[in-house]
Amino acid sequence: MIKNLRRAALAAALLVVPLTAPTPANAHGRAAAYTLPLAAAVQSLPLAAEARAGYQRTSFKHWNAGQRPTDGCNTRAEVLLNEAVDPPQILPGCKLSGGRWWSYYDARWVTSASALDVDHMVPLAEAWDSGASQWTSARRESYANDLDAVTSLIAVSAGSNRSKADQDPAEWLPTASGVMCRYISEWTATKLRWGLTADAPEQETLTQLAEACAGTTVTYEPAP
Repeated sequence: MIKNLRRAALAAALLVVPLTAPTPANAHGRAAAYTLPLAAAVQSLPLAAEARAGYQRTSFKHWNAGQRPTDGCNTRAEVLLNEAVDPPQILPGCKLSGGRWWSYYDARWVTSASALDVDHMVPLAEAWDSGASQWTSARRESYANDLDAVTSLIAVSAGSNRSKADQDPAEWLPTASGVMCRYISEWTATKLRWGLTADAPEQETLTQLAEACAGTTVTYEPAP
């Protein structure tokens, strides 16, 4: 629920905050957060051709024990618990019973954890194509289980996630009305957070879409 409130706050910020300067690193030594206009953020993405050679989903270890290793819930379960609008009951083995979630990709309420997927905002294959193939296995695991950025992992209906698959915004956008600016800002924030590139069709599409999102900004904190 806390993460759900944080996501709502960030979504509001993406629409109204005009900041361009980074905020200072916090007392725990985490990297500074940056906020910039969506159009400028898109242009900040490094341009490079994609390369799928060698990709295997198993190159990204997931799901791991999450942020609370002693609670018996893996990253997927922690996302579902954090994003639940109505919290589910936690049964032995971290089995979730009941609860209610809002799938923003297709504007649907979902009332069963088994009917949800936890989507990587930038799919694993797309991340591989865009630079993750050069990472260490530990960094790929961190990417696949990124609970430190509220936009990295999204609980959505299984159908909408599987419709998206490993496609970028040049190939797929959410079907729900009024969420396109949010989606491309979260996509761009994730790529900037992890230093991932964009290919030419992707960047061209993002640039065109950003024109319809005047006032939208992107906030991201570079990954460790």
